[in-house]
Amino acid sequence: MHLYKYPEKELWNEIVQRPVFDRENLRQTIAEVFRNVEQNGDEALRFYTKKFDGIEISSFKVSNEEIENAKILVSEELKNAISQAKKNIEIFHHSQKEKSGKITTTPGVECWRESRAIEKTGIYIPGGTAPLFSTVLMLAVPAKIAGCPEIILCTPADRNGEVNPAVLYAANLCGVTEIFKIGGAQAIAAMALGTSSVPAVCKIFGPGNQFVTAAKEYATEIGVAIDMPAGPSEVLVIADQQAVPEFCAADLLSQAEHGADSQVIFISDDEKVFEETIAHLKDQLTRLPRKEFAEKSVACSHFILLENLDQAFRFSNMYAPEHLILAIENPEKWTEKVINAGSVFLGNYSCESAGDYASGTNHTLPTNGYARNYSGVSLDSFVRKITFQQLTAEGIRNLGKTIELMAEAEGLFAHKNAVTLRLKSLNTNP
Repeated sequence: MHLYKYPEKELWNEIVQRPVFDRENLRQTIAEVFRNVEQNGDEALRFYTKKFDGIEISSFKVSNEEIENAKILVSEELKNAISQAKKNIEIFHHSQKEKSGKITTTPGVECWRESRAIEKTGIYIPGGTAPLFSTVLMLAVPAKIAGCPEIILCTPADRNGEVNPAVLYAANLCGVTEIFKIGGAQAIAAMALGTSSVPAVCKIFGPGNQFVTAAKEYATEIGVAIDMPAGPSEVLVIADQQAVPEFCAADLLSQAEHGADSQVIFISDDEKVFEETIAHLKDQLTRLPRKEFAEKSVACSHFILLENLDQAFRFSNMYAPEHLILAIENPEKWTEKVINAGSVFLGNYSCESAGDYASGTNHTLPTNGYARNYSGVSLDSFVRKITFQQLTAEGIRNLGKTIELMAEAEGLFAHKNAVTLRLKSLNTNP
């Protein structure tokens, strides 16, 4: 881990840098995957599934029998936990529904906006070292609330060609339309382009490794929207003298265990808390089942001692973390200081794990500094906003001259004429 005590501000820019991948070679790889999938469809998917996942799959679509079997394999205790999490996610996302109302901007001119669900939604759920069935809830629940008629899910199968039962159970519970055993960049290409098995979608959601992220970015170049370029997970913890070091260490490790490329940063203005948190982290790390992943992440982590909380927030806003934990006294008084962050957790008992699973907020969040210009997934992510306007005869009379003058000033006389003809018609037939 990297330790900094009162680093000069000139060093901050260096500290906040994320790991840099060889993007040119990565892009070439992704472009080749897309070309192959476009030209060879399912055969290309079988090729990459064997190459990257080491398995051969004859049929990618998950059968009803597999879904029914998953219901048996998932324990009642886990089913109840999933149901409670789903309920909280539904409550939070239902609250985001926007009421449409007509606005009169000028007498005779009414404008309003209505939402329309995305018709074909694609969801990617990583499998790999951790089957993220919680992400199924985070994406399928708001998609269903938004009214998306088709929800396609892709996720990698294990060495036996099977999908984790909890992923299948959650997908079925949340109303996912079709599930496919496809992972990695090839899954994104399949949903973006469509094959004989996998329908093409309008927008792709979900986290993933650098290949999945690059594939999603590539998909935007062929007209498919994405939620955001969400890559490896990250957390930044700000702690003062009243923080509980044991809690802080646990929060840091909860992100570190996602993978070797996850980033964790700890900032404090109290040296005792600073040192004790490091000690607890080292101790807890030895007992983690996913120690090998967490160790690699911790090796690249940053522990920073600063003079005060104002500096801590300035640093945090430079970094723009996916998750920000404020283990400080009266954290609600500091929320206005937060400018760039995906999701914020206030106080010693607001662990990041709550947001990952069951508090109700969405855990699909911007990483890699994208919190500066992206929001996390919400109900709005699954709808398009369409504006409407209606002008009466009174409305075109009141607004017509303004439109004519502006159109003429821009040299767009056909625009002007569209108004002029209507005004003449009203003058002739008042």
